[in-house]
Amino acid sequence: MSIKRVGVIGGGQLAWMMAMAAKSLGIRLVVQTPNITDPAVCVAAETIFAAIDDGVATEQMASRCDVITFENEFINLDALKCLAKGGICFYPRLEALAPLLDKYHQRCYFDRIGLPQPEFISLEGEVGKEELKSLASSRTPINLSQLEFPLVLKARRQGYDGKGTFIIKDSHTLQETWNQLGNQPVVLEEFIPFERELAVMAARSVDGQVVVYPVVETQQQEQVCRRVIAPAQISPDTVAEVNAIAKTLLTSLEVVGVFGIELFLTSNNKVLVNEVSPRTHNSGHYTIDACQTSQFEQQLRAVVGLPLGSPQMHCPTAVMVNLLGYESSLDDYQQKRQTLASLPGAFVHWYGKTESRPGRKLGHVTVLSDGNSVEEVIDKVESVWYG
Repeated sequence: MSIKRVGVIGGGQLAWMMAMAAKSLGIRLVVQTPNITDPAVCVAAETIFAAIDDGVATEQMASRCDVITFENEFINLDALKCLAKGGICFYPRLEALAPLLDKYHQRCYFDRIGLPQPEFISLEGEVGKEELKSLASSRTPINLSQLEFPLVLKARRQGYDGKGTFIIKDSHTLQETWNQLGNQPVVLEEFIPFERELAVMAARSVDGQVVVYPVVETQQQEQVCRRVIAPAQISPDTVAEVNAIAKTLLTSLEVVGVFGIELFLTSNNKVLVNEVSPRTHNSGHYTIDACQTSQFEQQLRAVVGLPLGSPQMHCPTAVMVNLLGYESSLDDYQQKRQTLASLPGAFVHWYGKTESRPGRKLGHVTVLSDGNSVEEVIDKVESVWYG
């Protein structure tokens, strides 16, 4: 292997877990992140302390790396394009990221390549304001370019873990929410009364090989992922449909690296794409303990040109439960973590964050199948954590 130095833009828990995989592959990980307390700082080979979108810092990091990849999508694409023209290698390619960073552009791209998805429109500028005025004066059920209430409003950039996403029930709430967002451009989407939420991780290598991990079920609360069940209990036809979506997307974009794809499964077994994250993803954390190749090792294998590893599970079932903050505290919850680690088949991953606050992802626990039902596993873990 000729490439042994990988730069990562972002230093949160995803980079932290990638650093663990890098050590096993003999790769030096250099991280660009703003804070000394960010999780990856303590495990990276080197750290550039700078904002994620600081192109000058990325150029500095590039002098110490052979290739640069991403922990998140909150990047300055224009600044990185200038660096790419100078010969700096980014994986995924910036051309693959460009259609995905804005949620409206992402929807438009899915449309172009024929992926099934909810109906959507953009709401922006003076045209959007006039449309809302007409809605406010109407007493009839509205149809906004074929969208009817309820609908989903999403900020087009910088949204994650439910931030920037709102369920809108009427025109008044729509106007009020958009005003609170400063009338920035947003995307309005058809609300899908789904049967289940699904997700899948997929990876593509430099030479075009695509591997797809098992399809999982994700369970959200307040629009934050609370649990992941692997594999999802769905029909073989649905699995095949999800796999085809993943391969179509990654091949179309000529991706190099790992992508996370979130989907809806409707009551009539229709699969619709919700969102795509061009990076490792929370719904793939179970792969560290349950699969032959974790999503983090797979990401590194892809970007340095190693053969992709097997995505297959080595156990019948795995349940991943996010350890979310439920209070404002500086507690490291050592006792609870020890109790969780003592559960049969349990693996606790603690991100080393110094502050807990409600909804913040502090760690996760994955429990491999030990004969208990999924519901029993979830109940055991959450009764310890939330107690």
